[in-house]
Amino acid sequence: MPPKPAGRSDVIKVVSSLPRTGGSKGQSDTIVNAIKMAIDEAGATVGSFMIEYEDWDDASAATGKWDAAKEADNANRAAADPDIMVYIGTFNSGAAKISIPILNKANLLMISPANTYPGLTKVVDGAVEQSEPAVYYPSGIRNYCRVVPSDELQGGAAANWAKEMGAQTVGVLDDTELYGHGIAVVFAQKAMNLGMKVVGPQGIDPKAPDYRSLALQLKSGGVDLVFFGGITDNNAGKLWQDLRSVLGPNVMLMGPDGIFEESFTKAAGPASEGTYITFGGVPAQRLTGQGADWYKNYKDKFNTEPEAYAAYGYESAAVVLKALAQAGKKDRETIRAAALATKDFQGVLGTWSFTNTGDTTLTTMSGNMVKGEKFEFVKLLDSK
Repeated sequence: MPPKPAGRSDVIKVVSSLPRTGGSKGQSDTIVNAIKMAIDEAGATVGSFMIEYEDWDDASAATGKWDAAKEADNANRAAADPDIMVYIGTFNSGAAKISIPILNKANLLMISPANTYPGLTKVVDGAVEQSEPAVYYPSGIRNYCRVVPSDELQGGAAANWAKEMGAQTVGVLDDTELYGHGIAVVFAQKAMNLGMKVVGPQGIDPKAPDYRSLALQLKSGGVDLVFFGGITDNNAGKLWQDLRSVLGPNVMLMGPDGIFEESFTKAAGPASEGTYITFGGVPAQRLTGQGADWYKNYKDKFNTEPEAYAAYGYESAAVVLKALAQAGKKDRETIRAAALATKDFQGVLGTWSFTNTGDTTLTTMSGNMVKGEKFEFVKLLDSK
């Protein structure tokens, strides 16, 4: 059902749907800061329109992380509001699986700063749904885009890095969610292609009281590296503590961007020391050009370090503002088309375009390491 006619012709509403409760709150705090920063820099206006931004929570206290029911409610609420022209989100790929079809039926632009599961936009091996990505776009028209590279690149880069570091037998775990399982499968396949022996992938119970028996299985398998596909909120801290306790200090532990956040090092404590973490980009401190200027301005404005996805939140908002200016009118179809047509965008992440699937042309990957419960950049990674 299309939205009712807009009641305020001079106002365009932009909303974000991110986990504002639970372990990802620290990460989403910095994303929201960055979105507000971009809108404030534009004077909260585009042409003759005032921009109103609303920060929505798609997590719940009951789950301690993103909640499927909350995400569906947010998407339906946005679709029905005639003043909402843009939906920034989600943070978790599993949440995007729920909201994309709802927003697609309403022809409402959705732009994500953080979703990396490939099947949301393209056909990939090991897809969760055989009909991906078409199942997410019932109208047949793409309304979804993302400013972060997807996991067929990151998973491959992680396996390349493991090989470079001498891993011969790798254990692969995941949290069974769309994102976590997806990147674990990519890592495992690439590792096998590189000649490594792979134990797994094996799903964990995010609510388990301990993972010592799982760690003992991996130890008996002779692993010299364990890769976990998943997010901090799915008990990654406890998993790390038990893996480190059972496997000892010489077995390497690696994870993707789902644990590239301060809440992970806090949850894992000393067990996080030495963890290798991949990221579909570079940390804010390593950005250059406009990105370096943004990083300085962010720290000056908020007096804190931005977490990994803050720059991607800012870039998402910047793309939105440009699309609104190009559209020149309050019309979902015109705004959607303008955003998806983004080419040679010069932003804080560099110069890039959206492909015909709504994916970024950026492919830069980085390897990072936990030292003293802080993240340190190690190197750029090969994703091929």
